[in-house]
Amino acid sequence: MITVDVHAHVLLPELDQAVAGQPGLDAHRELDARRNGPDALAASGAMIGERIGLLTRAADRLAAMDAAGVDTQIVSPSPSHYHYWAGPRLARTVWRLANEGVAAHCASERLHGLGLAPLQHPDLLPEALDHALGLGLKGVEISSHAPGRELSDPAYEPFWAHAAETGAVVFLHPFGCTLDERLDRWYLSNLVGQPVENAVALSHLIFSGVLDRHPGLKLLAAHGGGYLPYYLGRSDHGWRVRPDARTCARRPSSYLRELHFDSLTHDPAALRELVRVAGAERVLLGSDFPFDMGDPDPLAALRAAGLEDAAIRGGNAVRLFDLKDPS
Repeated sequence: MITVDVHAHVLLPELDQAVAGQPGLDAHRELDARRNGPDALAASGAMIGERIGLLTRAADRLAAMDAAGVDTQIVSPSPSHYHYWAGPRLARTVWRLANEGVAAHCASERLHGLGLAPLQHPDLLPEALDHALGLGLKGVEISSHAPGRELSDPAYEPFWAHAAETGAVVFLHPFGCTLDERLDRWYLSNLVGQPVENAVALSHLIFSGVLDRHPGLKLLAAHGGGYLPYYLGRSDHGWRVRPDARTCARRPSSYLRELHFDSLTHDPAALRELVRVAGAERVLLGSDFPFDMGDPDPLAALRAAGLEDAAIRGGNAVRLFDLKDPS
């Protein structure tokens, strides 16, 4: 039985060097500081310093995978590398360095990668996706929105169409939250903000009809889909009674069985509910390796939820990412 962790990250120092000193970086960092608060930034800096080897050295990563009983990881850039403030020229540098850095990190046959795509420049998205696929990556990672654009924006239609046509996986992983200073203490920017962003982004994709127009789209949502899978009854009710919400072809909850979700819910009951509403074939093992908000023993989380079947543990990932199953 192969075990595949679909939610793992890498830090790319060469990308940080490329954006250093660029116009817009200081404003981006100031916004990030306001949204998170000084205590969260200090704690995050210390945590990353302690885990820098796991985030940058493939040998350290593979040793940790062995200890956790993980055969294969899908490695994506740290969301801190999105840099959606960058203009077109710098954005091209960002995605190229990210894609090439991930591909180099994933030289082992046990590691497969995802690249980046510049949501702030919709016209560049197909090019960035093709660059990632050309390097052997399995798709790209995106956030829940870009400045001034939701995922329902019509400008993204060519990207969704191209992703569906190529069979690329699009990994939806929020970074930051537009609730801003309301979440600037107790790490609420992540504890509450990330699940909110997941729910908002997925709702945009559902209600706008993106999933109706692109039924072959391979979309994987981090963090168990955030809050959305557990309160979709309200969306279904609104779809039935509100004409302004009757914009997708079917009740919103039905689209969960066209999406994919990682298992990172931090609660056995929540994970069982996710499997109930989305289907066992749509849930994949994910740990958020190696960050402190992740799960260092994701297989124990499956056992605690009574969900040790081969599909969630690895079979679904083999199918979604078109992996070779050594079994």
